[in-house]
Amino acid sequence: MDELPLDQVRTLLAVVDEGTFDAAAAALHVTPSAVSQRVKALEQRTGRVLLMRTKPVRPTGSGEVVVRFARQLARLERDARAELGLAEDGGPARVPVAVNADSLATWFLPALTRVPQDPPVCFELYREDESHTTALLREGQVMAAVTSSPDPVAGCTVRPLGLARYLPVATPEFAARHLTGTLAEDLRVAPTVVFDRRDELQDAFVRSLTRGRSGAGRIRHLVPASDGFRDAVAAGLGWGLVPEPQAEPLLRAGRLVRLAPAPPMDVPLYWQQWKLDSPALSAVAAAVAETAAAALLPPAGAGRPGPRAGDDPEAPGLSRPGVPPGAVRTGPGRRLPWGPSR
Repeated sequence: MDELPLDQVRTLLAVVDEGTFDAAAAALHVTPSAVSQRVKALEQRTGRVLLMRTKPVRPTGSGEVVVRFARQLARLERDARAELGLAEDGGPARVPVAVNADSLATWFLPALTRVPQDPPVCFELYREDESHTTALLREGQVMAAVTSSPDPVAGCTVRPLGLARYLPVATPEFAARHLTGTLAEDLRVAPTVVFDRRDELQDAFVRSLTRGRSGAGRIRHLVPASDGFRDAVAAGLGWGLVPEPQAEPLLRAGRLVRLAPAPPMDVPLYWQQWKLDSPALSAVAAAVAETAAAALLPPAGAGRPGPRAGDDPEAPGLSRPGVPPGAVRTGPGRRLPWGPSR
C-alpha cells in the first residue's frame, strides 16, 4: 500500500459524519453505490474493516485512524488555502476541543478570548469527562482536549497545564448537623453531592481519610453541571469538592465552610492536541497555556505555593494508604492521578 486515495479517505469521513451511506452520498453529490464502492476499495487497500455497518455507522479502531487523518488533511487544506489567499469556501477556521465542565466554568472560556480573530476562528466545545476527552481525540472528533492523562494519544502531543485545586466544603448548617464527630467517619455516611455516576472525586477523598476502608456515603445527589454542583452544595444538599475559584467567594461570605482538618485535593490537567502545523490550533494552544498558567497551580516539580490558612497536611488520619498508586501528597494539597468527571 503506497498511498491512501484522497477521494476514498474523504468519503469515509463523510460516512462517519453523516451517519449513513445515503446521507454521505447526498452530501458528496454522488450515488450511494459510489460511496459504498469507495469505502470497500479503501478497506481492501488497507486490509482492514474500517466501518461498523450500524445505524449510525461507527468507525472501527482502524477506521478511527483514517478518520483522524482525514480531519487533519482537511485542516491542512484549509490552512494552505488561507495562506495562499484563495477563496475559503469552508468559512472560518473551526477548532473542536474537548474540555471538562469545571474547567469550562472557571478558566477555559477566558482562554478562548485571548485567541486572535484575524483570520476568524470558531470554537466547537465538547463537554466531556476526563476519560472520554482522550477517546474523542482517538476518534478524530476533536483536535485538542483538556485531559487528566499524561500519556499522549497516538498522533498527539501533550503538555502539563497545572493543578486544579478542589476544596472540601459544606454549609455551616450541614456541618453542624452531619459532621459532629470524626470527619473521616462522618463523611462515610453524610449526604454527598456528585457530578454524575462517573464522578469519583468525593469517593477518593473519603478513601484518603479512611485509609481506603470506605468511599463517600450512599446518599448521593447527582448534579451534572459545574455551577449547579456548587449551588447544590451551597443549598445544603450535601458536602462536595468544589473548585477553589467557585468556593472562595462563598467561603468569604460565610455560606460555606472548609471541612477541617482535611486538605484540598489537586487534580493534574494536561493539554493534548494533534501533531499538526495549524496556525489556528497553535493560537488556541498558546492561549490555553497562558491562561492556565495564571489560573491553575503550577504542575508538580514547577514550584508549589506555601501552606494556606486552615491547611494541615500533617493532621492525624490523613496518611495515604488506600489511595490508588500514583496519588501522592504535594504540599498542602493531595494530588490525584486522574481528573474529576466534571
